[in-house]
Amino acid sequence: MKIGIDVDGVILDFERVLKAYGDLYDFIELKKGGIINRHENYLRNRYDWTEEERMNFVNKYFLKLSKKTNLIPGAKEVINMLKKEGNEFIVISARGGTVEKMKDVAIEKFKEEEISFDKYYWKQEDKLEVAQKENIDIMIDDSYDVCKKLSENKIKTIYFRDKEMKKLEQNEYLKEVSNWGEIYRIINTIEHKDN
Repeated sequence: MKIGIDVDGVILDFERVLKAYGDLYDFIELKKGGIINRHENYLRNRYDWTEEERMNFVNKYFLKLSKKTNLIPGAKEVINMLKKEGNEFIVISARGGTVEKMKDVAIEKFKEEEISFDKYYWKQEDKLEVAQKENIDIMIDDSYDVCKKLSENKIKTIYFRDKEMKKLEQNEYLKEVSNWGEIYRIINTIEHKDN
């Protein structure tokens, strides 16, 4: 099975780290109460920051926070089990698009943690195009918009949803999870159903 996989919010817990430091930056440095949409991961949609304030945060914190970010519990074990079972993993991530060196931080973290992938697509804004090109069987992502678009285009999608994120209606192309144990269960269920 070909599995497409996002990095931030799926393998690395960057989204949660980003929200924590974003809230601190907003309150302490900007002296604002600027959260306008708690259900958004994207900074430009989450806070009422100016473009200059957003870019100051990106430049000051993104790379530093990326280096501090840990793996999401269970990610390493489940990815390695699924690879041993013969599945192929293709990273499809927007990482590296805003801050180029963040891609290198992720690659280094994967080496340290002994996690390997079969192919990498970095700086991807349109994950649907890559998923179709690679003919992936299932995509794991934490973005509401990405999961919605992929599932509407009949690509099986696992929505790794943080409790604050917007919900999507589950159907034959979309399943929602909150941990890697659920991901393992869903992928194994799909594999056995398809065989």
